[in-house]
Amino acid sequence: MAITMINPNELINSSFYNSHCWAKLKSVVFCAVMWNGKNAADAKLLSVTSFDFTDDGELISEIKADYDFIRNKLATEGFASLTGRDGKWIQARTKDIGHESNTRAFYARKTLIKKIFENSK
Repeated sequence: MAITMINPNELINSSFYNSHCWAKLKSVVFCAVMWNGKNAADAKLLSVTSFDFTDDGELISEIKADYDFIRNKLATEGFASLTGRDGKWIQARTKDIGHESNTRAFYARKTLIKKIFENSK
């Protein structure tokens, strides 16, 4: 799930709690939908939830660690070094198809989405 595009200057200059990534995460609403086949005209809404991202929670601390790692990697190795292999809960990967893309975005890993829905029950 895409969270937000990465602006290299903003990432370098913004701590996690002042970042666009944090602003998006703390306000997102998740909707689980079951589609009835490819290009389906209808779907069933299964669940709607948000997540309580408290500043002192273990999960947010780990997401912050991912952000800090990605931020440091950008500062030390450059924008092209950011890949989807980095981060436990969030990753910075190409937005466009292909490895030569000049854009990156923060994405929530499937494990984060799963944890959010599990914790909302």
